[in-house]
Amino acid sequence: KLSCEGKIYHKFDMKPHNENIEEYGKLCRERTKKYMTKTRQIQVIDNDNGTHMRPLPGMIGLKASGPSDKKKLPVKGSDMKRTRRDRGEMEEIMFKLFERQPNWTLKQLLHETDQPEQFLKDLLKDLCVYNNKGMNQGTYELKPEYKRSVEEPVPI
Repeated sequence: KLSCEGKIYHKFDMKPHNENIEEYGKLCRERTKKYMTKTRQIQVIDNDNGTHMRPLPGMIGLKASGPSDKKKLPVKGSDMKRTRRDRGEMEEIMFKLFERQPNWTLKQLLHETDQPEQFLKDLLKDLCVYNNKGMNQGTYELKPEYKRSVEEPVPI
């Protein structure tokens, strides 16, 4: 809604004379027709070898924005592929890591173990709890049943 406050000092209403009503209607139709027509034109280029599309010498420093400006993620090559270890061996390594430190992020564990991410995630689902809240947000810690077995000394 639109509202306006104020005082009207002089009022002026205008409407066309009855004898000019057809002319006024014609004028309105012509005005709307004029603004409805498109001003753009399509031209067929005779010389289509592309010489007129090349950048001028002064335009070399200008850079077009577009998909090429997006940050490129580093591509993992075949030398970056990680080899999967045996599950039992990995569980032992994980228990040793969690003895050193109670909470680990996925990035830290990937760096320490050098295992494929999906394999590590599957292992973490079985052995650990993911912390969504609190001080240790975004980290994994061992499930309580595994914590007890790690804390208890193993008789030799």
